[in-house]
Amino acid sequence: MTSQEEQPSNFLEIDHPQSWIVGRITEFAAKPAQNELKHVQQLSPASLAYLGDAVYELYIRSYYLLPPRRVSDYHHQVVAQVRAESQAAQLRSLTPHLTAPELEILRRGRNAATGRPRRLDPEIYQQATSLETLFGYLYLTDPQRLAQLLTHLKLETI
Repeated sequence: MTSQEEQPSNFLEIDHPQSWIVGRITEFAAKPAQNELKHVQQLSPASLAYLGDAVYELYIRSYYLLPPRRVSDYHHQVVAQVRAESQAAQLRSLTPHLTAPELEILRRGRNAATGRPRRLDPEIYQQATSLETLFGYLYLTDPQRLAQLLTHLKLETI
């Protein structure tokens, strides 16, 4: 038996990447100590949205990773989900699951969305930015809650 055969590959045994990536998010984003929370509170909504955009895209990329496909197919699926219009729709579906403090983070993110692409309605851009702000905030402060909300996303399956 070769060393490769001796090590089981958990990656290939995954039923769906959603559970895998949610586990990775909670594994890598440790809940911060109380004194670190003060620093997170000082971050601008734009900074949180910047981080939240990356967290969301990583989740979406991981979600569509299996079954294996051509890279161009991955790309089209991911782009469809990370567009501002799709993020705004995701926010609308998540809103009933949000707490009062999370709604406050959304408000801060919405108010921080100043510039926008010309093709977008300002309200759509604000909603997408507020979702990214929430995801960035939760990634830093409560990764378990982030993972919980990510499982509520209504994503297309192929």
